[in-house]
Amino acid sequence: MKPIGRVNRVLGPVVHASGVTGARMMELVEVGADRLIGEIVRLDGDEIVIQVYEDTTGLAPGAPVYGSGHPLSVELGPGLIGSVYDGVQRPLDRLKAGGYLIRRGVRVPSLDREKAWIFEPCVKPGDLLRGGAVLGTVQETERISHRVLVPPSLGGAVKHAAEPGLYRVEETIAVLETESGEIALTMMQRWPVRHPRPIAGRVVADRPLLTGQRVIDTLFPVAKGGTVVVPGGFGTGKTSVEHQLAKWSDADIVVYIGCGERGNEMTHVLREFPRLSDPWTGRPLMERTVLIANTSNMPVAAREASIYTGITLAEYYRDQGYHVAVMADSTSRWAEALRELSGRMEEMPAEEGFPAYLPTRLAEFYERGGQVKTLSGKEGSITIVGAVSPPGGDFSEPVTQHTKRFVRCFWALDRDLANARHYPAISWMDSYSEYVPDVTPWWTEKGDAEWAGLRREIMELLQKEARLQQVVKLVGADVLPDSQRLILEVCDLFKNTFLQQSAFDAVDAYSTVEKQVKMLKLIVTFYRLGRNALDQGATLIKIKRMRILKEIRRMKFNVSNEEVFKLDDLQSRLEREMGRLGEIYGGFQSS
Repeated sequence: MKPIGRVNRVLGPVVHASGVTGARMMELVEVGADRLIGEIVRLDGDEIVIQVYEDTTGLAPGAPVYGSGHPLSVELGPGLIGSVYDGVQRPLDRLKAGGYLIRRGVRVPSLDREKAWIFEPCVKPGDLLRGGAVLGTVQETERISHRVLVPPSLGGAVKHAAEPGLYRVEETIAVLETESGEIALTMMQRWPVRHPRPIAGRVVADRPLLTGQRVIDTLFPVAKGGTVVVPGGFGTGKTSVEHQLAKWSDADIVVYIGCGERGNEMTHVLREFPRLSDPWTGRPLMERTVLIANTSNMPVAAREASIYTGITLAEYYRDQGYHVAVMADSTSRWAEALRELSGRMEEMPAEEGFPAYLPTRLAEFYERGGQVKTLSGKEGSITIVGAVSPPGGDFSEPVTQHTKRFVRCFWALDRDLANARHYPAISWMDSYSEYVPDVTPWWTEKGDAEWAGLRREIMELLQKEARLQQVVKLVGADVLPDSQRLILEVCDLFKNTFLQQSAFDAVDAYSTVEKQVKMLKLIVTFYRLGRNALDQGATLIKIKRMRILKEIRRMKFNVSNEEVFKLDDLQSRLEREMGRLGEIYGGFQSS
């Protein structure tokens, strides 16, 4: 790098420099004797504004600024899985300086240059390759076969292909003849984080991301390649929901971005994830996870860059044909970083002090999700789950409202549910999913043809129950007729048996598609048969005293995913007991 100017003003992470020549917008630069990395965010003649991604304490006017000539980029290649990076892809385990402090100005490669990988080539001399084609494979983990790709901007004939063997990420594995000459390809490539990686086209997202969480899969499903926002106040369980998704979702790879979260929460993630087992393979969960940790006490500018770093890593694995889930926790802290940087640059604020371009930045981020056809002809997807932390749980604040414009699924967390220890605390009244019509054919084929009707019926009951609760608060439940009290009873059963789920119970932590459908069918059948029994003269007291009702309430704990046939037995017994009850009162009425 060569000097391009001098610092003349320091405002926290925002640095002004003058006498600048040859600089470009969004260029990566280094500032001062410690070579603090930053990015040019404004050009004005020979003056520039830089947002610095490290602590600027001690930086003074007159310090040199060095230009790199290229934008902020990440390294892509084998070794990403299982790593823990900061917001600009520096490996945290190699940045510590005697304890848990991060040294300033340290330069550590994102990918290990010394580790050798077993490379299996897929091409031979003479093959014509386009950008995104697969050069070969590396078994990165037991589950993930890393497909080494031709950079998207390159294409040509293979002049030389490496033999199978051990190679480091910087060693040549192929030589490509292009229009501009011969280019040596390695297992590593770089990509600017603010530019989406190219695709061949988008595909309709019609397969659900299965999470094993009943309130999500059944009531508010998200498709692979979908976008979700999870808003909730402090303590409502945003991070817990994302942890459950990271562990139980059927995504091939999880990119978890801890963006501005409290240090203790991120510490919990960093300690727990390496010890957790992947329920699909029995291997450590980190073998399909990339962690990006940029806590609230880290430099605020790096927080702004962290979600771009995470989504770029996700796009890289999507281009290999994998289904990736991105957990951004939380985009509110990222928006706050935008607000702070915007204020220091003296930009005109919009609502609540956020910059006027907040909606644009949110749209750019969520638009990088989706199910796509890659340049190599494979299908891959990125599902984005963004947590939002509205102050005081106010969903009308700008980040929540603008995010709702760009996502199709809304999981609203309810403080009353969280206080009642009802987890996941996803409100069935305030949440919605626009993916239901898209995933219904899949559920009809893989789950049950009645799934859509059962879901619609239980949602209608929940809405009726909410209206009845307003009456109950005023005059009590005793004044209601049995038909309406039955609705209250069924909804209470559904909420406590179906929607409430324990992450600490080995049986209840995850529910398969088959178990979810059968549980839902059993509860809806209870309502239908109970309504018929009431029509024949039975009383609600008699219905509530049926012995099988206790077994239904405990079915989520007592029936494992491998024993769903027991739910069929419960269904048959319920129909028999309700039938006998109806016969008794039906015969009494006729006599």
